[in-house]
Amino acid sequence: MEESSTESIDRIDRRILRLLQQDGRLTNAEIAQRVNISPATCHRRMRRLSADQHVLDVRARINPVSVGLGSLVMVGVVLDRSTPDSFAAFEDAVIAMPEVLDCNLVAGDFDYLLKIRVRDMADFNALHSKMLIALPGVRQIRSFFVMKEVKDNAPLPF
Repeated sequence: MEESSTESIDRIDRRILRLLQQDGRLTNAEIAQRVNISPATCHRRMRRLSADQHVLDVRARINPVSVGLGSLVMVGVVLDRSTPDSFAAFEDAVIAMPEVLDCNLVAGDFDYLLKIRVRDMADFNALHSKMLIALPGVRQIRSFFVMKEVKDNAPLPF
């Protein structure tokens, strides 16, 4: 994903983006009223913000407990080789796993840090023994069960 230029974002665009981060269900008319522009102008700006990839998507946040995915596990992965091919093979396999919410290439003790949602420890154990250790190039996995989510999916501070 290419970074978008912040030069094309003015004060009104920033206000629109902040409102969308707070509540993606706001209507065009509600946003226009809150930023003090016409609905037509607001609509044009929102289309441009999406087209320029300042707004990547708008979706609902689902309570994971209510859908039976109450356990959050952070997983550090070390690959056996640090080559473009091994990274690509691992990334392709992880992208295909719906249980993996986030996958980030990181610096430090791990090559990748995964964020995974499961029902419980037994569910994670099954995922670990059937899928995680079978991922291409995996040499080591370290798992951390989250005891309390203190801050999750906070709005961008701009």
